[in-house]
Amino acid sequence: MAEHRPCTARNETPLQRADRNFVELLQELRVTQTGVQILFAFLLSLAFTSRFEDLDTVQCVTYVITLLLAVLAAALFTAPAALHRSLFQQGAKPRIVQVSSRLATTGLSVLVFAFSGSVLLVVDVTTGRAGGIAAGAATFLVCVGLWGLLPRLVRRAGLRKEADATGETAEEGPDQGDVKVPALLRRTVRQPSGLRGAAAHREASARHR
Repeated sequence: MAEHRPCTARNETPLQRADRNFVELLQELRVTQTGVQILFAFLLSLAFTSRFEDLDTVQCVTYVITLLLAVLAAALFTAPAALHRSLFQQGAKPRIVQVSSRLATTGLSVLVFAFSGSVLLVVDVTTGRAGGIAAGAATFLVCVGLWGLLPRLVRRAGLRKEADATGETAEEGPDQGDVKVPALLRRTVRQPSGLRGAAAHREASARHR
């Protein structure tokens, strides 16, 4: 029965949280699968165009590698659906969510190289090798920045904001016992005059001794 107790700020049970996370993951996969499908269709149709025969060795190798990366990304993004179908109604939803999240993360990493390779190929054919390399590198940096660096910066900003908020509250004051007093009010909270007088008298007696 412990697994049915609320465990999050949303007052969800572990199974409810797993269901919500899996639905959110599927929504994300729908967005990425659209890009993969467009890229994969473009690469497949490219091999049947008349200009494909004019590609040199480097361009052909780039095409084959990019096509295989697109296939791998598509397989990684569709794997969560196959995993869920294979383990349906077997009480493995939390594990499915964990594995599916890792598959989606790996798929995004592969998709970065697939996008970069496709841009490299197209620009190489249209403008030249130097332009293709520059365009491919720029695509790689943009994807890494938006998909990898930006989430880390947002997470770091959130942690810094939480640290600043908790820093305004004292952990424990010597005169307030276990009561946490905000830093702004700490200066206004003082001992009663009688207690302050007694403390001063004890200090003076200790000095005379």
